[in-house]
Amino acid sequence: MMAAILARSGKMPGRDRDLDHLANVLISYAGRLQREDGIFVHFTDGRISWGRGNGFAALGLMEALTSLPSSHPSRAQLLEIYRRQMNGLRNVQAPDGMWRQVADEPGAYREESATAMTLTAMGRGVRSGWLDQTYRPVIDRAWRALAAHITADGGIVDVCTGTGSGPTLRYYLDRTAISGYDDRGGAMALLAAMEM
Repeated sequence: MMAAILARSGKMPGRDRDLDHLANVLISYAGRLQREDGIFVHFTDGRISWGRGNGFAALGLMEALTSLPSSHPSRAQLLEIYRRQMNGLRNVQAPDGMWRQVADEPGAYREESATAMTLTAMGRGVRSGWLDQTYRPVIDRAWRALAAHITADGGIVDVCTGTGSGPTLRYYLDRTAISGYDDRGGAMALLAAMEM
């Protein structure tokens, strides 16, 4: 999530090198963590595609693309990384519109924060012209599904508890799904709502 900070500080007088650092870090991460299908894994020694981890990657790329000028030498490469991820995530969206706790595991529970973050990044991509209109139905399904995971009193349904890097698929599948109030899930739902 340092992308949100560097994307903003890089626009401050005398801080344009922050944008270079942001681009270099994201390209480095993608080189180590992005699979051929565009989906990110949680850490280099594990090959699990944690849902919220993909959401963090999507938001970081979105922040960078929002802030980098079109003339920046790394922009085209970051745009390609972003588009590969969005295409990969489009291909693993659950039929109801959610993304899962483990992105490419059909038996994993549908996870609110991964859905909110992916929805935000895709929505910004269509609005900014980084993605074409074929993503609109994906975004619309995600928006309806996200709304169904927020209760009338503002509670969240199925947001993953804090998750460090784990050694096995079972570790991720067994992470507690929180229902009720959750700062992470609530903040990401608000971010998605603002983008929509």
